[in-house]
Amino acid sequence: MSRASSTSDTVGLLLAAGGGRRLGGRPKALLEHRGRPLVEHAVRVLREGGCGQVYVVLGASSQEVRARADLTGCVLVENPDWAEGMGTSLRAGLNSLADQGSWGRALVSLVDQPGIGAAAVARVLAAGGTTGLAAAAYDGKRGHPVLFAADRWTEIARTAEGDRGARVYLKEHAGEITLAECGDVAEAYDIDLPEDLARLEAGEGTSASSAHAK
Repeated sequence: MSRASSTSDTVGLLLAAGGGRRLGGRPKALLEHRGRPLVEHAVRVLREGGCGQVYVVLGASSQEVRARADLTGCVLVENPDWAEGMGTSLRAGLNSLADQGSWGRALVSLVDQPGIGAAAVARVLAAGGTTGLAAAAYDGKRGHPVLFAADRWTEIARTAEGDRGARVYLKEHAGEITLAECGDVAEAYDIDLPEDLARLEAGEGTSASSAHAK
């Protein structure tokens, strides 16, 4: 597939399977954000940023997520191996996209980063470039979301293990990544620790846990 793609062939891939181990076992998809499950906010961000379709990878308490969250129009992907780490969710999502076969690019985002909004998504999509590999940057440091052309998915899925996600692949291909600076429109903190929960209502500020590489 051509890497000179438009947003019309770009799918959003939201990794939302985490069990919130450091949050006392509260599934991240179901954390409350402005009165609704956090996964709904993350889906809306992808859509408003330019992803016409969104795939959501579920794992922890997936049946409860399906029952409580409005994921109308999303393609839901089950990851039975979610407890083994985020890499299994990335692999499950990319494999599902490859099986479907109609998308040229995938924008991967994480459910636990509510400080990253549609503006950052749009910037990364626009930065896709000829290499088919782009990522948001915060003060020059690579972060999420990350854009992958379809011809990269097989290798990424092969190297996605444990909590590393695409880290190994991105390190090996660092010279090919187009970075889109998003520090002026987004904040890349994670909701990982109990003290981070206060940020869900405000949706702003930074967190010590934002330093955790994904």
